[in-house]
Amino acid sequence: MKQYIVDAFAEELFTGNPAAVLPCKKIPEPELMQNIAIENNYSETAFVVKTGTGTYDLKWFTPSGEIDLCGHATLASAYVVSEFVDPGVKELCFRTLSGELRAARDGNQVTLDFPVGKTRPVPVTEAMLAASDGLAREAYFDGGDLVIVIEDEEALARFVPNDERILRLEGVRDGLGLALTAPSRKYDFVSRYFYPCTYPRAYVMEDPVTGRAHTFMAPVWAKKLEKTRMTARQISRRGGVMTVRLEGDRVFLGGGVQLFMEGEIPFDL
Repeated sequence: MKQYIVDAFAEELFTGNPAAVLPCKKIPEPELMQNIAIENNYSETAFVVKTGTGTYDLKWFTPSGEIDLCGHATLASAYVVSEFVDPGVKELCFRTLSGELRAARDGNQVTLDFPVGKTRPVPVTEAMLAASDGLAREAYFDGGDLVIVIEDEEALARFVPNDERILRLEGVRDGLGLALTAPSRKYDFVSRYFYPCTYPRAYVMEDPVTGRAHTFMAPVWAKKLEKTRMTARQISRRGGVMTVRLEGDRVFLGGGVQLFMEGEIPFDL
């Protein structure tokens, strides 16, 4: 069977966030999906099954287990499906653990239709100040990813994460992520994103570009900037840019896609 390695939210190759995508005849057994994800050792491996014209089942696995939502691997899956499985399809609907997720392909750009992440202002705690090296000015949390706003994008770029302090944060220690974000001169906002990973050991990994985190940051910045259409950049080592459009309880995340590799694995799934 085919496997594709794709850089998502990438303006050029070797930027953005890489994901493996495997189009399958049926969803494989969980143990096999887990083993393939471990073998790939990417943050996410996606398994896609066509169920009808423009409709697909989609599952995401990290090296440590299945997850319920992943933006960049959905973007990568939409590209692979519209390029190799159903060439030319423009509108795609994925059935996932987070419900139906829709994507649209326009040239080399893919736009995702995701539910808005719930956020509410919360007090900045001593733990948040410690985890952000004293940079935290505002905080937002409502059971999803923790969003901490700081004042300066250059300070955010220089920030050196302390894994132990980040893992002490509410939410993050429960398997969710931490988004540090700041206003930007070139973009509407920039961010960095950290989340706990339990494979091969417990530590906090910085994610290159994260669609999920932007579902939580979008309502925060929409209110602060008084606009619903924004451009964001995740200023990780690889870096990546996405368009963000807020419409009611949905957020539309758009980005470029770059195909790195097309290969085969010795299974007929």
